[in-house]
This record gives sequence, structure tokens and C-alpha cells, in this order.
Amino acid sequence: MKFSYSAINDEGKEIQGVLDATSPKAAQNILLEQGYLPAKISKIKEDDAAGPSVSILQIGARVKVTDVLLFTKQLNTMLRAGISITNSLEVIKEQSENPLLKKTLVTISREISEGSTLTGAFRKHPKVFPPLYCSLLHAGESSGSLSEVLDRVAYILEHENRVREDVKAALAYPKIVVLALAIAFFVLLTGVIPKFVGVFNSAGLELPLPTKICIWMYEALKAYWYLLLGGVISLIFLLRMYFQTSFGALHRDKTLLKIPIIGPLFIKTAMSRFASILSILMASGVNILESLKIISDTIGNAAITYEFNKIKNHMEEGRGIARPLRLAKHFPPMVVNMIAIGEESGSLETMLQEIAKHYDEEVEYAVKGLSEAIGPILIVGLTVVVGFFALAIFLPMWDLTKMVK
Repeated sequence: MKFSYSAINDEGKEIQGVLDATSPKAAQNILLEQGYLPAKISKIKEDDAAGPSVSILQIGARVKVTDVLLFTKQLNTMLRAGISITNSLEVIKEQSENPLLKKTLVTISREISEGSTLTGAFRKHPKVFPPLYCSLLHAGESSGSLSEVLDRVAYILEHENRVREDVKAALAYPKIVVLALAIAFFVLLTGVIPKFVGVFNSAGLELPLPTKICIWMYEALKAYWYLLLGGVISLIFLLRMYFQTSFGALHRDKTLLKIPIIGPLFIKTAMSRFASILSILMASGVNILESLKIISDTIGNAAITYEFNKIKNHMEEGRGIARPLRLAKHFPPMVVNMIAIGEESGSLETMLQEIAKHYDEEVEYAVKGLSEAIGPILIVGLTVVVGFFALAIFLPMWDLTKMVK
């Protein structure tokens, strides 16, 4: 059963909330155990206790990184102010604009009120709070340094979101240009070329090769458009299914790492994530073996993760980190050498922070390089498409002009 309550906290302020209990007496005992003085307890009807229903708009809803980041900062601020976990969750829940996050916080608050640990309640919602988030929470909860750990969690989320947004910004212009190019290609092929072809055929001209290719593409699109559309949709669907398998993801990421400009960007991003997460886990008191397990799930590239997992067993045998990393294909020598120096000098955490800082800058430069490199590629693509259609139209027009003369 659910009960609404009003109570007095340690500071003498009145608070309100909702909790689960078997009876009003049990609800009163729960409040007393939490350090509150019960003032009023009322049973909530089942219709009211059902909580917000899931509407059509919430189907497929997800929690963005920015939502989790804001929640983490709010929770950290309230805990530092001395507010209890359950009260903090209640306040943040009321302010949250994401329906899925709000519903998740209601469940977490209820589970904590029923005696669950903070980490245990968060681990039940992996779609909102990933394993790395929960592992860091566990470290903070165990060591009594939850506020410091939440600071580190916020840093990771902010860093990852910034890199993701930078890459999106770099690819936004190329996406628009490619889309416009595809639309122009379709319009020219289906709207312009057929009209000119009728004129050329009536004049009895021998059509050049570019014009014949355009006519062939137009006729194929006109006669078999449904097959072509179905084929493209099926191909996209099959590729998505294939890439969701471990083998497909590994093959995709291996191919991406071989592409100039894009491959080095992925490697630098993975190195930055590897070093920053490992340093934060070590600073949070997570043991090295547990840290390695968490990192293998958070590197973000299946090919690099595969190489990392191959050498992880050597690390678990007590051979350190640097020596097994030398066997990994995608870990640059600079990373391995700095980790080796950190291990020998006892300053591994500091070295990892320096590696993360260095590769943060490298990622920033790589993103700028990607933007600069895409421009000439797009210009070449535009030139090829425009030149092809220009030849397809103007070559026969030139012949027609000579015929008229």
C-alpha cells in the first residue's frame, strides 16, 4: 500500500512525500528510522497510487546523456546540502521533464525506502544508468565518498557528451550537402533528362554514353522503383541486424579503423575514454580487476575491445598493465610507455590523467581535421555529379546545334 505523509526533518522543516508500507504504523516506523518525525500519514487510493500512465508519446522514450548529467549534478548538490537520498530523489523527480527518468526515480526512491542499497536500486535500471555509473556509485557508497564520486561521474558524462556533440557538429554540414546532392540527382534524373531525351530522339541524334547511362537509370527506376526501394530498405534492415551481433560489430569497427581520418579519430577517442575512466575508477577505490572488466564494456569500439579482452587475462595474472598492452594492436606506443612509467614510479593514476588530457586535445584536433577534409571530398562529389549531368545534356545539344547550322 502507498501512503502520503508530512513529517518534520532534523532542521525542523516540514517535508512531504509518498512511501510504500503494509500499514500506517509501518509507514510511521519507516519515517522514524529515516530520522523524521511523522506529522500526518494518509493512505492513497489505488487509482491515485498507480502513478503516471504511459502515453503513446512515451513509447520508445529514452533518457538522454544530458538528462542523466543534470540529474547527477542535482543529486550531488542536494547531498552536499545535507538532504537525504530519498528526499533528494523526490525533489529531482518533481523537476525532471523526462517521463522515463521521472518514472525510474519513483521506482528507485521506493526501493531505497524499502531497504535497498543505493547501488542496488540503480543497477535495476541499466537502460538509464549504465554499469559504469552503478560501479562508481558502489565505490562511493562503500567508501563514504559519494559526493566526490558523483563529481567524477558528472565529469565523465560531460566529457563524453562534448566529444559526441563535436563529432555531430562536424558531420552536420556533410549530411546536409549529401542529402541535397541526392535530391538534385533524383530531380535531374526523373524530371529533366526525360524531357531533353524526347527532343534528341525526335531529331534522330546518336546519343553519347553519359546520356545513354542517364536514360538507362531512368528507365530502371521507372520500371522497378518498388524493387529498388524494397532492396534498399531490406539491406538497411539486414545490416542493422548484422551489426547488432558481436561478429558484425567487430567487422564493422575493424573496417572503420582502417578508414583514413575516421580511423585515427576513433582510436584517439577510445584512448581518451580508456585513460579517463581507468583513472577515475582507481581514484574511486575500485580494484584493478573490476576496473578492467568495466572498461572492456565502455571503450566504445568492438575492435579495440576485442584486443583489450585478449590481453585482459594476462593482466589478471598479475603481470601489470603496460606489458600486456604492448601486445594490443590499437594501443599507441605513447599510451603503453606512459602507463609503464606510471606503474614503475607508483603514479599510474597521474599518468592516466595526463594521457586522457593529451588525447582530449588530439580528439579536438582530429574533429577539426575531419571537418577540413570533408570539404574537398564534397566538392569533388558535387563536381562529378554536376559534370556527369552536364555532359549528358550538353553533348547532344551541341550535336543538335551543329545539325541545325
